[in-house]
Amino acid sequence: MVIEVKQKDEVCLLSSRRAFRRRDGPEYLRVRRNEIKGLNCKKVLADFREVSDIGSAGIGFIRWHLHIHQELRWAFHTGGPEVREVFDLTRVSTVIPMAADIASGLVTLCDESLAAEDPQE
Repeated sequence: MVIEVKQKDEVCLLSSRRAFRRRDGPEYLRVRRNEIKGLNCKKVLADFREVSDIGSAGIGFIRWHLHIHQELRWAFHTGGPEVREVFDLTRVSTVIPMAADIASGLVTLCDESLAAEDPQE
């Protein structure tokens, strides 16, 4: 597994290739978590279209961020139906919006932050 982390304004862009597996090692995921934390992003857009499978290590990585960094807004762009199915089964898709592509993921993040800041709602 490879996770690339980039920052664009207040959005942290994660892209990943291959499968998330336990054998990838907790140390690698810990380094990526610390990298994301150090960027002080408000929003995270994860591009998982090249991820073929996501195991417990990947779900743990996501859940850790959701638990520790509750102020972050997430959106996912998933590729294959296998990853989306895991997100649906683990109910990740009920708390994180799933986007059809990167552009709509960015729009989703923008719309969510505007809705959260709207005092009329």
